Amino acid sequence: MSAPISKATAPHNVWGGVCDGWCLVNQPGLSVIEERVPAGIAEVRHYHKLARQFFYVLTGEATLEVEGVEHTLPAGSGLEVAPGERHRFMNKGAVVVTFLVISAPTTVGDRFDA
Repeated sequence: MSAPISKATAPHNVWGGVCDGWCLVNQPGLSVIEERVPAGIAEVRHYHKLARQFFYVLTGEATLEVEGVEHTLPAGSGLEVAPGERHRFMNKGAVVVTFLVISAPTTVGDRFDA
């Protein structure tokens, strides 16, 4: 049965030693994660064979590099990344970025370093 979820009740993980993720939805066909990335942090460039993703910035300004092209995403904007597209999320700014990453299907077992 469905129940409300929040960062306070969602499973939490730390990645890259300093970034936070709260798994708000974790189903085989859909994943929704709220993430927090401090200033100056970037993830490893990677791709997914199956998952289509949508990155939506809640606070701060992010840079999402997709296939060698950097896109600046201010709060209130997002970008879709298709399966197979090599990409990485970066916080080039001076403040924390929070964002949602929505993946269909889930990226569990479907992440490959580029």
